[in-house]
Amino acid sequence: MKDKPPRSGVSAEHSEVIEMAWCDETSFDAIHAQTGLREKDVISIMRSYMKPSSFRMWRKRVSGRQAKHEKVKLEKL
Repeated sequence: MKDKPPRSGVSAEHSEVIEMAWCDETSFDAIHAQTGLREKDVISIMRSYMKPSSFRMWRKRVSGRQAKHEKVKLEKL
């Protein structure tokens, strides 16, 4: 079993990343520009600090979502 950081001990930096990732209008590209974290890093943070059911709900919501992926958004234009 992996050692996971306690959910209640979220650092200020991770708290900001979680808040941006949870927001539907903030793309992974915007998060990368602001924090230097790639999509896989954001997913890892979300998995570590969220309840499993909340993480699955978030992943289902953001997977393939235009607002979360600038490339997808630009291709639709």
